[in-house]
This record gives sequence, structure tokens and C-alpha cells, in this order.
Amino acid sequence: MGAVAAILIGVFAFIILRVTAPQMTTLYNELTLEDSAAVLSQLESQGVQFELKREGSTILVPREQVARLRMQLAAEGLPTGGSIGYEIFDKTDTLGATSFVQNINHLRAMEGELSRTIGTLDRIRSARVHLVIPERQLFQRDRRPPSASIVLNVRGALGPGEIRAVQHLVATAVDGLDPDRVSIVDESGRLLASGVGTDEDGMVSASLQERTVAVESRLRNQIEEILNSVVGPGRARVRVNADIDYNRLTETTETFDPDGQVVRSTQSKEEASSAVSRNGQVTVANQLPNAEDGGGAGDRDTSNLVEEIVNYEISRSTRTEVIEAGQVHRLSVAVLVDGTYEPDDDGKVAYIPRNQETLDRIAVLVRSAVGFDENRGDVVEVVNLQFALPPQDDMLAEGDSLFDFTRDDIVRFAELGVLSLIAILLLLFVVRPLLRRIVTPEEKQPQELMIGPDGTLVAETEVAREEDPEDEFVIEWLEQAKQEGAMQASSISKVGEMIKDHPGEAVTIVRGWLDEQAAA
Repeated sequence: MGAVAAILIGVFAFIILRVTAPQMTTLYNELTLEDSAAVLSQLESQGVQFELKREGSTILVPREQVARLRMQLAAEGLPTGGSIGYEIFDKTDTLGATSFVQNINHLRAMEGELSRTIGTLDRIRSARVHLVIPERQLFQRDRRPPSASIVLNVRGALGPGEIRAVQHLVATAVDGLDPDRVSIVDESGRLLASGVGTDEDGMVSASLQERTVAVESRLRNQIEEILNSVVGPGRARVRVNADIDYNRLTETTETFDPDGQVVRSTQSKEEASSAVSRNGQVTVANQLPNAEDGGGAGDRDTSNLVEEIVNYEISRSTRTEVIEAGQVHRLSVAVLVDGTYEPDDDGKVAYIPRNQETLDRIAVLVRSAVGFDENRGDVVEVVNLQFALPPQDDMLAEGDSLFDFTRDDIVRFAELGVLSLIAILLLLFVVRPLLRRIVTPEEKQPQELMIGPDGTLVAETEVAREEDPEDEFVIEWLEQAKQEGAMQASSISKVGEMIKDHPGEAVTIVRGWLDEQAAA
């Protein structure tokens, strides 16, 4: 019972310690050795319990203290991410520092701040930035442009847009730095951006390709969103090919309306002239009054000229139309739809193709979703074919993610299993025997008879009850018992001899005792 009690106490103590132990969670992950040392120093000074994992790159603290510790460490500028930012000026004495040291510290601060900023992007784990900013010499006309090199630790792969975003982010933070002079390399040594300048036509071509992919992706998502509600998630495949015109067109049209004329200016001119010729003769008729009205002989020439100029302003309209790039010329949409699956007579899943009416309705939905225009030659094809994997296989493949346990979950399950096993063993081998012993009635064992102090036959337990419990009388009682035992032994031997000598009387005495007991 003592061993069982000790085991029970140990088991319950272990369970209590495990239950009352604080649940540890991640404070920071993927820390550098410098940041880990600084964070641990702060935790030890505050007396906070912590654990280290992954060779010190992961620090675990009690769950209820995570938020408070992160705020306190942030106030101390931790973690720094393995780089030093503008806090370098808070820890140095600027009074005796030279200009060279100040420039170096400023360059280190810029590199550290840029590394931290780039590291906050979603698909970038960490970054390291190196800047080369040439100094401007006196009496120097030409100046070398600055450049930068970046090493990225990425999750997966970065697209062209994300790479250019990093280039522009660094270029706009450094005075005079051109984005084309920013070189980017990933952790595997793969060149993402050369940093030696790029062809403008190549950049434009890449940008146009990205815009085309964006348009196709948007249309494909719209179609898949509708089809998932009709045929089920993952039971349709959609591909969109967009022919987009990226030519920018500017058209100017000038129109004149002859019916809308307006008099702008009028100019009138009138001339009159006359000429008479009589060959120089002087006669009485010429000298008479009103002689010119007569019909005398001679030449006469009279002319009148009237000229009028009218200027009209004809109404004119000028229209300038600018057609921006990005107009969709033609769309081609291909939709592959799986059929339905129903159990047959044997209980197996059988494939059933969709009818043409259903496919026509799906085609109508697709045309409406993409803005189908028959005049520009758009094409929408909906085809029903059986997929290689039936729906239940897809569901099982998706369901496997439910059993993806972390290492902490496995350790927790192992602890619960050990505790359950210990509890079952205790119930079977400790609690169950104790309950059985308590419930089962105790059986009386046969008792041995012995001669009492008065010479009569008594049970052994009765003699034990008459024992003196006091320790000081034990030895004396043993001596007396020995003497009485010797006397009783001699008496028994004498009684035995008497029975041997007189067996008939002994039988009569025993019968009398039996009759007395029977009568009683």
C-alpha cells in the first residue's frame, strides 16, 4: 500500500505540474544570433520564463505574456532584424565623430532601414541591402550615379511586378538612384534584376504582357466564380485568351457646314465716268445754251461701275478623339465542364455526361460574364468531358490537410496518451483490487486451539487479546507463560497416562460433557 500510494502521489504530481505549467508560444521566429542574444538578455533581466528552439532562432514564452513582451522589446528597439537602422545615431557620440564616420553611419542606417522595409513585404522573409553612393569631388563636372545591390530570401518566386516594386522602393529612398541601377539576387543565387539598365522597349513589352495577363485572370475568375455555384468547386476549368490593342490613337476631325454661313464683312464700290469728243470745231450751235443736249455731231462716252464684295463665315466644328491603349479586340473563352456522378445498381459511382441544354445555359452565363460581342469576333466554347479524378478523390485529397499536425501537436498527443495509459493501469491494478477487497466479505480462517493460563483449551486469538499491551510487562509475561506451559504439559501428560490406564472412565466423562453441551 505504501508503494501504491507513492506511485499515485508521483503520478498526480506530474499531472498537476503539466496542467499548471504555462503554455508556451512563439515570441519571435527566425532571429539572428545577435537578436537572440539581445532578446534573451532582456528576458533574463525581467525574470521571464522562456525556451529556445531551432538552435536559438525561435524563442518561446508564456502565451499570456507575448503581447506585453513584444511591446517592451519594441520600445528597446528589438529585434533589429540583423541590421542597424537610424538608432545607430542614438548610441554614438557625435561630438567627436569625424565627417567620414558620420557618412559611414548614415550609409549603414540607410541600408538597415531599407532592409527592414523590404523584409516587411509578404513574400520576402529577409533582405540585405548594399548602397554605393559616390562622393562628389570638387571641380568635377561629371558625377557617377549611385547604385544598389539587394539579396532577398523569398518564399516561392517573385513576379516581374514585385521585382520592379523593390527596385522603385529602393530608388525613391536614395537621392539620384535610378531603378535600373538596382541589382537583385535571391538566396539561391538567381539573378532577378541585373541593375545595368534595361531596354525601354523591353520594359514596355513586359508591362503590356502583365496587363494582358491581368485582364485574362480577371475574366477567368469571374467565370469560375459563377461555374463553381453551378457545377461545384473544382469541376470546371476555364481559360481566356484576350487580344488587346495597345496602340494609342489620336484623331482630329474638322467639319464645315455650308448651311450655317454668316456674313462676316461687306465691301461696296461704285464708279461713274463720261467722255465727249467733237474734233475741236467751233460753231454757232456749239456756243448756244443747252447745245450739249442737242443732237449735234460729235463723240460721247458715259460708263457706271458698281462693285460689292461680301465675306461669309462658314460654321466649322473640330473634334479631337484620343483612343487610349488597352481596348479588347477579341476574346476567346474555353470552358471545360465535368459531368455528374451517381451510384449505379452495383453501388459504384458512374459518370453521367451533361445534356446539351445545360451546356447552352452555361454558355449563356459565360457570355454575359465576359461581355460577349459577336461583331468583334468573340468566341465562347463550352465542352463537357470527364475529368481524370472523380469528385470523391478531390475531397479526400483536400481532407488530408486536416491531419497535418505540427511537432508540438504530436508531442501534446503523446503526453495525453501516456497520461491516459497511466490512468488505465491505475484503475486496473490499483483501484480495482482495493474496491474488490473492500466489497468482498472477509472469510474466517480456522483458528488453532491452545491451552490457556487456567489449563483450559482456548483459541489463539483469545490468548492474544489477553496479552498485556504494555512493553514493560512483555518479558515478565513470557517467563510466566513458560512456567505455566511447563506445568500444563506435565498435567496433560498425566491426564494422558490416566486415560491410557482407565479408558472406560474417560469415555464416560467425555460422553457426559457432550450431553451437557447438547442440553445447553
